[in-house]
Amino acid sequence: MANRAASNSAKPRAFYLTLVATGFTMVVVMLGAYTRLVDAGLGCPDWPGCYGFLTVPQSSEAIEIAEQRFPDSPVEVEKGWPEMVHRYAVGILGLLVLAVASMATVRRLRGETGQPFKLPLLLLAVIIAQALFGMWTVTLKLWPQIVTGHLLGGFATLSLLLLLTLRYRQYHWQASAERLSAWRGLKPWAILGLVIVLLQISLGGWTASNYAAFACYDLPTCQGQWWPQMDLVAGFNLWQTVGPNYLGGLMDNEARVAIHMVHRVGAIVTSLYLVLLIVCLYRVAANTPMRTLTHWLLAALILQILLGLSNVYWHIPASIAVAHNAGGALLLMMMVALNYYLRTAQANRG
Repeated sequence: MANRAASNSAKPRAFYLTLVATGFTMVVVMLGAYTRLVDAGLGCPDWPGCYGFLTVPQSSEAIEIAEQRFPDSPVEVEKGWPEMVHRYAVGILGLLVLAVASMATVRRLRGETGQPFKLPLLLLAVIIAQALFGMWTVTLKLWPQIVTGHLLGGFATLSLLLLLTLRYRQYHWQASAERLSAWRGLKPWAILGLVIVLLQISLGGWTASNYAAFACYDLPTCQGQWWPQMDLVAGFNLWQTVGPNYLGGLMDNEARVAIHMVHRVGAIVTSLYLVLLIVCLYRVAANTPMRTLTHWLLAALILQILLGLSNVYWHIPASIAVAHNAGGALLLMMMVALNYYLRTAQANRG
């Protein structure tokens, strides 16, 4: 009885902590996008500090010392601060995840069972890997493979935290036996939808890390052509050498066009698939809470399509580009939630 009471009291704390961490991860994802968009990824040439300082050097004496330490990297205060703010935010997120993992470990040591244990530890491992990718992003001078991996790590952290929040909430939708069978029939298609969204996010990360977003400045054509000259081999060469400095990218125009066009095609495929999935969900979700999640999924998809089109039309303004990253994160969260609820839906015993 004592263990059960302790478990019940710990559950709200764990739920609210993971909920806060999930929301904060969205902020971190947006800060990372903003840092890339203002070309501040190398605003501090070292890691984890900035020119050997805990903050961006601003006084004339500090700037002089910084430039003596890094003569090839002149101090740009306006680029140093976005990078450092992002690092501070990641540090706070790391502490939140450490707290989540610590609470789960303490509960397990006390003999409390029935609550997540492996997932919090996996989250802690992902955060540690994210710290390494953050370091390599700087030390390898924005190598696209590392930058893309770092972005995907952020989305993985967000997805795992959302999943953990849902598991702590322990809410399972009820359905009649007939409707439950229909929902479960959609499980493989929802999993495929999640994979497609992840692939499209990966393409978006590759587009950003190779500075290919500006390769096509018009819609619906690209550089005035429906199918421009492209170099797919060079655009998706995962073995290109490091730098020495990848800021601004090193690929030629045809390679960047290839990346951009594949991302556009991926957006079309993703949108069509999710529309079909949403139609199927509407058919089996009538008058159930699943309908609400379907509405959110449709809204996230429409928002992301509009933001993607706006990015090209207005030539990648920072505000819309950051919102586009957030929209991708929101769409991913909806797909994670959908798969979770399809997996845990229960028959109505009433």
